[in-house]
Amino acid sequence: MKKVLLIIGILLLFVIAALAGYYVWSMDALSTEENIQTFVIEPGTTKTEIAKDLEEAGLIRSQYGLLVYLFFNGGNIQAGEYELSANMTPVEMLNKFTTGDVKINTVTLTFVEGQKVMDYAKVVADNLNISEDEFINQMADQTYLESLISEYWFLSDAILNPELYYPLEGYLFPDTYEFLETATVTDVIRTLLDNTERKIEPIREQIEANEHSFHEILTMASIVEKEANTDSDRATVAQVFWTRLRDNWSLGSDVTAYYGDHKEMGVDELTWEVLYDKNPYNTRLTDGSMNGKLPIGPICSPSLSSITATLNPSATNYYFFVANVCTGEVFFQNTNAEFSNKVKELQQVCAQN
Repeated sequence: MKKVLLIIGILLLFVIAALAGYYVWSMDALSTEENIQTFVIEPGTTKTEIAKDLEEAGLIRSQYGLLVYLFFNGGNIQAGEYELSANMTPVEMLNKFTTGDVKINTVTLTFVEGQKVMDYAKVVADNLNISEDEFINQMADQTYLESLISEYWFLSDAILNPELYYPLEGYLFPDTYEFLETATVTDVIRTLLDNTERKIEPIREQIEANEHSFHEILTMASIVEKEANTDSDRATVAQVFWTRLRDNWSLGSDVTAYYGDHKEMGVDELTWEVLYDKNPYNTRLTDGSMNGKLPIGPICSPSLSSITATLNPSATNYYFFVANVCTGEVFFQNTNAEFSNKVKELQQVCAQN
């Protein structure tokens, strides 16, 4: 028995020694010659992916030795474009990554819930070498849109409707992103769509089981985003709109009228011209043409909260709501008379404050 244990112990020592030797070998420079090459770490790349990419690029001996090192030695790796050579050790390369010794920097962009494609275009143009027109035109390219539909499960032929102002309106998830300063317009769009996919994947089953298409769900969510500020109000606003839609009423939403007439809430007045502009977004039309209909597409980029509220409307049965423009508080009503009285009441309240 003692001999067996001794043999096992010796074998373990050999294994440990072999692994240690392999680790030391893997953490040495791959070459003695300097051969500078560009190595790009895209925003969001994991340490495992970086180690694999370094080995595949012929810059390190083994990704596994580097992963062992990374397990015991943390560090915030920064995205960017780096100049590396195989005569550098993996640790020297990591020092570049953690200190941000980059050839090309990254840029952080933030897109806010409720913003429109045109707002996104301005953010992109202000921070990257991409013009607003280039951003907008890329998303209107029919061939490009068809390629995206074939790649992303949540995109459908609905975005090909020629009456849409902006085909990808609502589909570009509002969030904070990091891009290489050399990012192209397709890099930006793909990154935003990839994030949309990640955000809604957990609720994909619920989306696909819904009686409405995702385009319709997203359209409703974009209206809810503009009409309410809290999760509770969003769920009830969604209930109001779904109920009106079910009963063949018009949604009667001011925010759709603003969008349809290319106006900005808080900037432009809600004139009769805006209210009665006949377009496929305006749900304030009273001629019956928008009864029981959603706008042709989203009017902004909704938050995940608004999408969730749209999928899970409250169990109430209201038909109307009005917001106190002074406080943002939303009040719900069952009848038009109740709605009219509340509007007058709030007008008086706001006039006195």
